[in-house]
Amino acid sequence: MSLISFLKDAGEKLWGHKETPTASPATDEASQAKLKDANLTAGAAIAHYIDTQDLKADGLEVIFDGATLTVTVSGVAPDLATKEKIVLCCGNVAGVAAVNDLLTVADTPTTAASTLHTVVRGDTLSAIAKTHYGNANDYPKIFEANRPMLSHPDKIYPGQVLRLPAL
Repeated sequence: MSLISFLKDAGEKLWGHKETPTASPATDEASQAKLKDANLTAGAAIAHYIDTQDLKADGLEVIFDGATLTVTVSGVAPDLATKEKIVLCCGNVAGVAAVNDLLTVADTPTTAASTLHTVVRGDTLSAIAKTHYGNANDYPKIFEANRPMLSHPDKIYPGQVLRLPAL
């Protein structure tokens, strides 16, 4: 289990032009019900986004808490790479500040966990590869490790969190 921080203003905009469902002081039943519905809708939107990336986990459950802007994700991923990608899908959503990772892995991991890198202005996959691997030409490893969330090596943005697999 781990809590991973993300930049809440960066990422996929799953709620369109609406603001992120956040908690305001709910003093009556109607307000509390509205907040609960907003959290359920946000959790379902994130789960749908994971599904559109063709990432599967048995018993996948995604819960959004608008009060803390935290997603809690649980279930059993088939492998470590899928687990890491699901967590990144949850966190790389505008309005999410943290992911509480309760996912487990069905198979015993045969590879080391990936390092996470938050993209900053001016970053490219080549520059990140040069810094982390010592060779800018290793950028395809980063690109492949983040597919299908990345559709093109040049389409990364500040605040996005990427997997950097161990070599």
